[in-house]
Amino acid sequence: MNVKRWTALIIAGVLLVFSLGINTIFAIVKSDFFGNFDSLMAGNELSVMETVIENGDFNKRIAYLTVDGTIQDVGSSTLWQPVAYDHKFFLQQLDNILNDDTVQGIVLNVNSPGGGVKESAEIYKKLLKIKEERQIPIYVSMDSMAASGGYYISAPADKIFAQRDTITGSIGVIMQSINYQALAEKVGIKYETFKSGAHKDMLSPMREVTPEERAMMQDMINETYEEFVNIVEKGRNMPEADVKKVADGRILSGTKALEAGLIDEIGDKEATIAALREDFGLQDAELYEYSYDVGGWQSYVGMKIGSMFGPSTEEKMLMKIMTEYKAPKMMYLYGEY
Repeated sequence: MNVKRWTALIIAGVLLVFSLGINTIFAIVKSDFFGNFDSLMAGNELSVMETVIENGDFNKRIAYLTVDGTIQDVGSSTLWQPVAYDHKFFLQQLDNILNDDTVQGIVLNVNSPGGGVKESAEIYKKLLKIKEERQIPIYVSMDSMAASGGYYISAPADKIFAQRDTITGSIGVIMQSINYQALAEKVGIKYETFKSGAHKDMLSPMREVTPEERAMMQDMINETYEEFVNIVEKGRNMPEADVKKVADGRILSGTKALEAGLIDEIGDKEATIAALREDFGLQDAELYEYSYDVGGWQSYVGMKIGSMFGPSTEEKMLMKIMTEYKAPKMMYLYGEY
């Protein structure tokens, strides 16, 4: 190890000790002397905050929510690894609104290609629950993309806005698996499989899918697809035939989505907020959003150490391939995954 590497290691060590020392004191004080420092380190104890975007009446508030990225539950941000979209945190925001009488409306900004069937359904159900129990309006502002699962979670909104060049639609279900049997045979790799039933290794990357299995999978896809179509029918108050005209997986621009009845108006997030205020007499309502903080020093030091001494990009990719196994699953997703 060269001098530069040793110097960087010593500096990082000093920063880490200093950071942990400071944050340990705060964690102990915050948790009545013995509590959740381990949880804080793991990213389980996030400081949830409300940030005011536009000042106004605190007793009549509009919650501005954002779904940005692929809708998948990949865990929460930790000391070492931040995440783009935090599914559990977003569901927590919806729970907060459900129990907060000061919230009189929601603007949901969606910028997503979609994601998991399960995660999309969880958001959809919570939004429906808010509408039924709180009786407050939900307006959606589609950003550059609100496709597949991004459209699914938008469907229950009272009004949907999109920009002219927004990519939306992609109503449908996809499930993919990879088959590298020919490659394995070429390099001399052979899998030995012991199974309790003929279909236990269905969608194995080491054999072909049988016609019977293909039919089974298509039945599952069709069932989930019909559920998606149902969601759009109810949310948009459209006949099934009209939904299915554009529910073949195609993507639509904002203008084409308007023609098809999938959205209500062309406009950006400012237009969406203004419309909600005007339609429901919330001109003087406070506009706020949720955020969380995993800790300035913790986050900073964690990222620095990771960048200096963590594996290279190539090593990370290799470790990911070798150690992670992800079974194929149904997705409401536009594009590759």
